[in-house]
Amino acid sequence: MTDLAKHKAALLALKAEYEGRIAKISDHIYHPQDELNHHWDDQAVAMQENDMRKNLLLEAEQGLSMVNAALMRMENSSYGICTECGEDIEEGRLDAVPYAWLCMAHAK
Repeated sequence: MTDLAKHKAALLALKAEYEGRIAKISDHIYHPQDELNHHWDDQAVAMQENDMRKNLLLEAEQGLSMVNAALMRMENSSYGICTECGEDIEEGRLDAVPYAWLCMAHAK
């Protein structure tokens, strides 16, 4: 039996963390805090840092999407059920990955 309250709390904490990351990274991308000098080396470093920020933003957005999907599965009573085989997802897996949609057998 899945402990929905525990997993919902974990999902909401993850959601808040991802939203915080997204806000912070977006702020850095659209409002850079570092001074960009007119030297080519400085511009190359700034561009590389911006690319890294964009990758981190994408990762956070994907994480938030998985968390929101798990919260929707809770609402429609399909949380904790493998989308591949229809069996219950192991409690330990949900403890480790609360947004999991596949059981261990199908996650490989």
